[in-house]
Amino acid sequence: MINVAIDGPAGAGKSTIAKRVAKDLDYIYVDTGAMFRALGLFMTRKGIDLNDVAAIAANVDDAEIDIQYIEGVQCVILNGENVNDSIRTDEISDAASKVAVVPEVRKKMLILQRGIASRHDVIMDGRDIGSAVLPDADLKIYLTASVDVRAERRYKENISNGMNSDLDEIKREIRERDERDMNRKEAPLVKVDDAVEIDSSYMTIEEVVEKIEGMIRDIR
Repeated sequence: MINVAIDGPAGAGKSTIAKRVAKDLDYIYVDTGAMFRALGLFMTRKGIDLNDVAAIAANVDDAEIDIQYIEGVQCVILNGENVNDSIRTDEISDAASKVAVVPEVRKKMLILQRGIASRHDVIMDGRDIGSAVLPDADLKIYLTASVDVRAERRYKENISNGMNSDLDEIKREIRERDERDMNRKEAPLVKVDDAVEIDSSYMTIEEVVEKIEGMIRDIR
């Protein structure tokens, strides 16, 4: 099995790139961020205080999260419901970042994620894939971009989806999330020593995809 880990900060393009590479090479794409978003959605729906670590830990086992492919599309299933259309908001993105710092949450996710990687060639993206989830991955990528570029991408995405959006507010949220992700006690966002850093600020999606696919072909 070939396991590829793609880490990096919010808005760097990890999911877009990972999906493209997985599709081109016929690998399984594992969107770990979507799994955490699903749990953030679960806690939000239950009215759990996202700053209450004990409450999150006490409720985590009530959330059953799975990844299924339905008609070729990866779907995140939360307690039997396809929540793909409910987890891509800024509110749920922020909720995911908050629940992700809880040790019980990470333990639950780790078992599922490693299980998938043991059975398939995978492209897995997130914050701690190369450092914690798949430390023995065959290829590790750290995909990044400047705060301004990442905020602009998120702003355009929101506008295209018909959402009201404020660019300065998005920049503030991204900086806060970077700070939180990089300084959390459990599996913080880091660039591991054996990762290849790719700054996508001034690269097209096609250029990033081509670069990563070339590196994967070199190790197959």
